[in-house]
Amino acid sequence: MVSRVIPVDEFDLVIFGGTGDLARRKILPALFRRFQTGQMTKDSRIIGAARSGYSNEDYRAEMKAALEEFLEKESRPAREVKAFLERVHYVSIDATGKSGWKELKALMRPGVVQAFYFSVAPSLFGPLAERLQEWKCALKDARLVVEKPFGRDLETARQLNKTLRDYFDESQIYRIDHYLGKETVQNLMAVRFGNMLFEPLWNSQHVDHVQITVAETVGVNGRGAYYDKSGAMRDMVQNHLMQLLCLIAMEPPSRFDPDAVRDEKLKVIRALDPVPAENIARGQYVSDDAGESYLDQVGNPDSATESFIALKIQVSNWRWAGVPFYLRTGKKLKARQSEIAIVFKDAPHSIFGQDVGRHRNILTIRLQPNEGINLRVTIKEPGPGGMRLVDVPLDMTFKEALGAESDDIADAYERLIMDVIRGNQTLFMRGDEVEAAWAWTDPIIAGWKERGDRPSPYDSGSTGPEDAAILLHREGRKWREIRA
Repeated sequence: MVSRVIPVDEFDLVIFGGTGDLARRKILPALFRRFQTGQMTKDSRIIGAARSGYSNEDYRAEMKAALEEFLEKESRPAREVKAFLERVHYVSIDATGKSGWKELKALMRPGVVQAFYFSVAPSLFGPLAERLQEWKCALKDARLVVEKPFGRDLETARQLNKTLRDYFDESQIYRIDHYLGKETVQNLMAVRFGNMLFEPLWNSQHVDHVQITVAETVGVNGRGAYYDKSGAMRDMVQNHLMQLLCLIAMEPPSRFDPDAVRDEKLKVIRALDPVPAENIARGQYVSDDAGESYLDQVGNPDSATESFIALKIQVSNWRWAGVPFYLRTGKKLKARQSEIAIVFKDAPHSIFGQDVGRHRNILTIRLQPNEGINLRVTIKEPGPGGMRLVDVPLDMTFKEALGAESDDIADAYERLIMDVIRGNQTLFMRGDEVEAAWAWTDPIIAGWKERGDRPSPYDSGSTGPEDAAILLHREGRKWREIRA
């Protein structure tokens, strides 16, 4: 099944930090793939902006090298690469000074969509926003894209939001979280709100608990200095996992409209209970025969920063009262796996007797790898010899169910950047969402610092510290397997 591609309006997209890792690894390859589908109009332009003194030709050569590094050879025919790079321009610019701004203003065109992508450190958001207005580079309906981290606590998030709003309206600001651009995350909304089958069951009467897992096999590696000041709670839970939780727990919005959806997500965050110490498990990976430990990689032998965290969370509202949400994420785990599992309750009475055991329906949304949706149901095992029950999956792997090859499924950045050009903020975080998430997160972090808690060690290649398993075991539950 080939998806229908609708071209977007003609645009000028300026990428501040245009020579950086994110631009080379994600943004430019995503734009190239959208160009290949015909979604970019022939006169749309991409303008890289950074301090390096490149010419247009120098920058195009750098971006050609990036496409060669991050895309398979067969997916980037030379003729298409050449045609794409003709739309790429460059301005050498000083984010905190005056040089380059006159040249950027001269490049900007009236009558087309303007988008400015801040692929830079948050400390530069303010100076860039100020200069865009001072030099009149941005029209009144220009769009501003900012990458996380959106602050490191409530105070810095508020300051960051205020800085951006001093120069741009909230309706112009797109806070990008690539998890929300994943095909399966959006399918979660389609499954919930497009099927009468699930919505009546989506509540505390029928759901036993929910698990959200984001497991990584990599360590902190070259991000050690940043990560040691952040940790898994700030780096993953406060944004990525929080957004997944909101999409699962939110009430049906009145319509599929950016603010209607984000209003319901905000209500979920504000309904989260404080998390007591006994419902938190933190860990740090230790070295094995193949590599270094967390402490080695961050260069801080006294670090108390977690590379793994698991939490039991309660949403105090009518729909979810009494249903625990278990969140876990960590580095150097057994396998790379991101999934959401909605575990339904046992049947109230087994007509087959206790010998056949209990069987639960589980709806699993796989974000990576092998994006898809799986529903586990109970059937009779084929053959004679009585009623033997087994669990089997109703599996919708996108590749198999829709005939979509992996290359046909758009990368999250492809979808999100095109949504910016369309002016659709549904999949982007609003300022009050960010602040509410930090208001819930800050006391948790402050609590373990005040108690002097240290993360428990866990082996690289494992499923995390034993403390995380205990979170569920003490209530007769267990984590879903992280499969290698």
